[in-house]
This record gives sequence, C-alpha cells and structure tokens, in this order.
Amino acid sequence: MLAQVLPFRPLVRQVQGDNPDVLGEVLQDGVNLAVWQRHLPLHIQDFASALLTLNEPLSESLALEVKGGDLEPDLQRLAAAYADVQGHAGFVADVSWLVSAYACLLGAERVGLRLRAMDTAMCPRFHVDHVPMRLITTYAGIGSQWLKERDMDRSRLGQAQAEPKDPALIQQIQCGAVALLKGERWIGNEGHGLIHRSPPLSRNERRLILTLDWLA
Repeated sequence: MLAQVLPFRPLVRQVQGDNPDVLGEVLQDGVNLAVWQRHLPLHIQDFASALLTLNEPLSESLALEVKGGDLEPDLQRLAAAYADVQGHAGFVADVSWLVSAYACLLGAERVGLRLRAMDTAMCPRFHVDHVPMRLITTYAGIGSQWLKERDMDRSRLGQAQAEPKDPALIQQIQCGAVALLKGERWIGNEGHGLIHRSPPLSRNERRLILTLDWLA
C-alpha cells in the first residue's frame, strides 16, 4: 500500500528588517508577519505626540479607492481637526504613502483605513484576525504584541488563563514600525493567522494607531 501523501505546509515564521523591502516577504508561503523596523521622522513623532497630548477623542474610518496603488490617495481630510498642529502635512503624506504601498503590494482596488487614539486595549486577549492581511502601525505610544508559533494553544485563543505567563514569550512591535499581519482569510494561511493583541495600557496612557485592510 502506498503511503498517504500529506500536503506540504511550509514552516510558519516571521520576518523583520530595517528596509521597507522586507514587507514584500509576507507574500511568501509560511510567512505570517513582516515588520519594517523603521524610525519615524521627528516631525511626525512630534505631531502624533501633540495630538495625544490634546486628550481628545479620535476615531476615523475611510474606504479608499486606490487602483492597485498607482496613485497616492489625497488624505487631507484625515485628522483634519488637527490640521493646525505642526507636522500634520507630513503625517498625512506618510499615511498616504503607506496606503499606496499596501495597495501596490496586494494589488488592492479598495483599502479600508482606520485611525484611532486609544486609552484602552481594544483587543486585550490574544487572537487572530479573520481578514486576508492587515497593516498596523503605531504612531505614538506602545505597539501591538504578538506570539511566535506554538507559544499558545490556538484552540484556546481568547482565554486569559491560556495566555503565556512568561513575559519573554510576548513579542512587541515597536512604535513607528510597519507590520503586515496575515489573517485566517489569506489563501494558504488557514489555521496560521498571526496571534496578536493590543498592548495593555496604564492609566492615562494613550496610543495613536493606524490600520489598513484590503477591501477589494
């Protein structure tokens, strides 16, 4: 009797680098996270910090027609209430470039953008996203946290008592870094969406976070 041939599944892994080209590696089979370890320009850091210092609510969502990243979208209306804060134009230009790069990488026609100032962890439990691929970057405050494969039982996601107790197992995306996270709906990545969570925040601690999603 012939032995049963099992489908090949590449080793699940994550990649990081200080060049934006590393983001393209997320398209490889088995890679469920790519992180560009960039350092934000000072004027963008200052804008993001000033925005949070105002301690005002901010939650904006946009659906953008991007045509595969051929053009950078006009986002002058993004955080328009803070247009008089120094650095706003540079911040908007940076977000526009990220949208264009994300759309180009995926060949997306429409991208969903969310910009939020947060003082609580929106997703405090480790989980996976049921999307194809999400871009996350934190402009101010602490970045998202994630786990390497096998550091948590996937069947117990969402259960506080099942989460790692050893802080050394919890990986951190640095402020300013750009992360591409594969979710459960990426073809070939089923069962291997990156396990991650929003970081716990101390009292009076806030973060400014941008997420992009592939809509079409």
